[in-house]
Amino acid sequence: MAAKPLAAAAIAQLEADGVATLIGTVVNPAGLIHAKTVPLRRMGAFADPGLGASPVWHAFAIDQTGIVFGDAITPVGDERVRIDLGALRILGDGLAWAPGSFFHQDGSPDPYCSRGALARVQDRLSDAGIDTVVGHELEFVLVGPDGGRLPSHLWAQYGLAGVLEFEGFVRDVTNAATGSGVALEQIHPEYGRNQFEISLAPLPPVAAVDAVVLMRIIVGRVARQYGMRASMSPVPFAGGAGSGAHQHFSMKRGDTPLFSDGTGVNGMTPEGESAVAGLVAGLPDAHGVLAGSVLSGQRLQPGNWAGAYVCWGTENREAAVRFLRGGASNPYGANIEVKIADPSANPYFAAAAILGLALDGIERALTLPAEVTVDPATLTEAQRQQAGIVLLPEKQADALDVLDRSSLMRGILGDAAVDSVVAVRRYEHDNFGALSHEEVADKFRLAWSV
Repeated sequence: MAAKPLAAAAIAQLEADGVATLIGTVVNPAGLIHAKTVPLRRMGAFADPGLGASPVWHAFAIDQTGIVFGDAITPVGDERVRIDLGALRILGDGLAWAPGSFFHQDGSPDPYCSRGALARVQDRLSDAGIDTVVGHELEFVLVGPDGGRLPSHLWAQYGLAGVLEFEGFVRDVTNAATGSGVALEQIHPEYGRNQFEISLAPLPPVAAVDAVVLMRIIVGRVARQYGMRASMSPVPFAGGAGSGAHQHFSMKRGDTPLFSDGTGVNGMTPEGESAVAGLVAGLPDAHGVLAGSVLSGQRLQPGNWAGAYVCWGTENREAAVRFLRGGASNPYGANIEVKIADPSANPYFAAAAILGLALDGIERALTLPAEVTVDPATLTEAQRQQAGIVLLPEKQADALDVLDRSSLMRGILGDAAVDSVVAVRRYEHDNFGALSHEEVADKFRLAWSV
């Protein structure tokens, strides 16, 4: 098949830039990044009609062998992965990358597709007259190629020694991000040993998550060049610091921000208050999407700054929903951070769940609950109960049961998406839920790495 004119022109430009191979990726319900590669001349076909993929791509589990078959996911059938040429980026060394989406062979969207689910939520927000941007934080731990600990004798939380110990890695990640067109805001050592965090600039929802996937690829490639790997596990080492995948978002109606310059709490508009209320009300239902892996419960504990308590508060890092004020020190304006999301989540589904809950709050004009201005753990159980503060369950099975029954999340993501997430996560629970914290952390330290 001859390349279409648009693809042909793009191929010529990419060839001039030294690109020979194109990688297209999709993310499955277990948070695994799958890929196909083609020689550059096949770029047009990869974009339309797309490349074939079995429906079981939606059912691969994190143990490298498991496939969760069901009534809808069987060895029978075929789908198409289509890359988005508008999001194509050059990686260097003769490689380019583009995010992909799933379609049926007749060209209709696949309801299991996570990028498609987020696109639908983005369209719903746009149809409601709300412009939304999302910014992501990526936390990861540098480990040896076999997943073993690296030396950390000079490591200090957020310390300069971490930068200097890995200055080549930090420099090359920064340069690679710039070269690929990723708006990297900052990279710094984190709380845990050999742990880093990267912050990305806010973008429209689908583009923002595309940037997360691209940034994971960049981090993985640079780590390999230094003989390391980047663990994207929520808990790389049992008893150590966990890694989050926090999402920030802000909303506007026309020129009016919903979280700034209003007459409500902390300057929010009535719709801004309802958006936050929607998140607080719906996070227990979304827990299994945002932090539903067999490891997530180890991280989601009080005292870990992971938002284990469902409440909201201004700059409260123990609240699941953190409000960040606008102003001179926050040039993007006031925004909302959801802290419970971790790197095991499919980031497209996670963003769709978060924004869908905020939109649900706006559509139902939900009332904002009282702000929590202290660490919720310092309150008595009676005080938390009176304030409606819920502690998210540590047990994976409990989070999945709530998700499975949630008409709210099924309305946002679709039945197919929820069923697939529940299926792959229940496989984890059934096969590995009885392992000790140490055993499960060791087994899946590199499960989400690239």
